[in-house]
Amino acid sequence: MTTTLPPWLRTAFAAPNALYRHGMGRVLGRKFLQLTHVGRKSGTAHTVVLEVLRYDKDSGEAVVISGFGARAQWLRNLRANGDARVSFGRAPRRAEVRFLEADEAVDVMTAYERRYGVLRPVLRRTLGLLLGQDYRGTDEDRRRLVETLPLVALRPA
Repeated sequence: MTTTLPPWLRTAFAAPNALYRHGMGRVLGRKFLQLTHVGRKSGTAHTVVLEVLRYDKDSGEAVVISGFGARAQWLRNLRANGDARVSFGRAPRRAEVRFLEADEAVDVMTAYERRYGVLRPVLRRTLGLLLGQDYRGTDEDRRRLVETLPLVALRPA
């Protein structure tokens, strides 16, 4: 996986964070969420804004992807202690954490790509940059993606 992202991608990834920081996270609807997680060593609360790949209205479960793979601090903290709060622009609520198995994660990615078909070239380029290799959107590519960039489900407790 590549460690250096182009400036345009860093700017795009930072935009939702800025909205949440200025109290306007609600305008993002259910497309992004703010995750509050607790440091596995420090015990300090941290926040990160993540894109929602799938949202289930009935259960409130949201699936997010770790764009920086297994080394993402929020992911490492959730694996260590499972302490999570989720906000869609309102007061954070405690959330149950579930790490998706490969088959379910591939299904989520397939549905996500279908939903955003018009953006497919941009999506493939972005995923290729995150993976550090070409991404064509095949089942094999999706399996490689979810093995490199884990998916996590967060459901209100």
